[in-house]
Amino acid sequence: DRFAEKASRLRNDEKKILKSCVRLLLAHQIVYVSKRRLGLGGPMNRKEWTCLLFASGVCNRPRSGCRQTLLCRRAVPFAGNLDDEYNAVMIVPTGIGASIGGFAGDALPSARLLASAVDNLVTHPNVMNGAMVYWPISNALYVEGYALDRFAAGEWALRPARPTRSNRIGLVLDRAINEDMRIRHLQVADAMRASVGIDVSGYAVTDKPLGVELSMTADGTSWGTLSNPDSLIACARSLVEKGCTAIAVVAVFPEEDEDHLQAYREGSAVDAIAGAEAIISHLITRELEVPCAHAPCLQPLDVSEDVSPKAAAEELGYTFLPCVLAGLSNAPQIQIRSTPSNKTPSVLTAAGVNAVIVPNTACGGSAVLSLVASGAKLITVGNNTTSIDVTPESMGLPAIEVSNYLEAAGVLLADRNGILEAALDPNIPRIPNLGQ
Repeated sequence: DRFAEKASRLRNDEKKILKSCVRLLLAHQIVYVSKRRLGLGGPMNRKEWTCLLFASGVCNRPRSGCRQTLLCRRAVPFAGNLDDEYNAVMIVPTGIGASIGGFAGDALPSARLLASAVDNLVTHPNVMNGAMVYWPISNALYVEGYALDRFAAGEWALRPARPTRSNRIGLVLDRAINEDMRIRHLQVADAMRASVGIDVSGYAVTDKPLGVELSMTADGTSWGTLSNPDSLIACARSLVEKGCTAIAVVAVFPEEDEDHLQAYREGSAVDAIAGAEAIISHLITRELEVPCAHAPCLQPLDVSEDVSPKAAAEELGYTFLPCVLAGLSNAPQIQIRSTPSNKTPSVLTAAGVNAVIVPNTACGGSAVLSLVASGAKLITVGNNTTSIDVTPESMGLPAIEVSNYLEAAGVLLADRNGILEAALDPNIPRIPNLGQ
């Protein structure tokens, strides 16, 4: 209490400095810090740590309602051993027209390659999902975009589902889905249960149509809105309360502009539905803190001979759900606090990320900035062009620029094995004199 009273008397500028320091401590998983500079002496106990979080503004819960115990999720550190392995994050942002990863699972071969060069590859549904096409990567962590941002910021950790057991998936169906398509998607779930053995534990239908609307920005990126987000959250929460540990969502999407859709099918336009899909999964992950991914419910398209191979996976049938269920089955669980137990599960934190790989013109995302700030190497891929232009130079970020994902894999292998990159160049410079 004496510590809390002293912290509460800090000036606003002192609180800002304290808040920055606390966030840094959280990012580096430090719990027992010195109070000597605050004039109190000795190591901090957990009650005092909780008070510090509140006084600094990191925890906005009133002290009167704070239990000040191990259950304070921001007061307890992450613990695990995956940080000691070589870990990388592969990001291809959604809805920005990426030439690799902007269509239907077309970044999956690149993910397979990068995964072969590291111990663990953290990536997201936009990279892994290919409608009815998917590929299991044993050391890939399938992480929803909002969770990826929180992970990169050091606020959340990832606890792999393997090798203990897979997730119990709950399926949310939009009330707006017609009866035939509802039956079709339930048949997909049953097929994945019977033919693949994935645990799709049950489904629920939202009480109202979700009301998805699509939009496009002036620079050509896609986004969207929901008319009834509360209905989505309530439906997903009911499944979580019944024991589901991951959520798959199928929502009805409006018809796209015909010219834009044809351009996308031919491999030359931004995916118009990707931005709205991201909003759906972000919402559930933020509110319920469980893995989530989305599959749109769309009517089958007429046959066309002009479809690009990059978009061909979406031409195979009426559903995008198989890849989502496959990805969620082994998606890592989100860990926000450690629980008092003799058995501490292995987790991966942002401090354990060695490298992050992104398109060269997509370096402004929250996850990229957080990971680079925490010491991860930034590798940018030149031939994965996008509709935006946020280069590492424009952001002031140090980066290793490569032409393609083949070169990116080489950089990862060199770094993982402690090989000096300059030694791979025929014109290696002489050793510099650092004593001058």
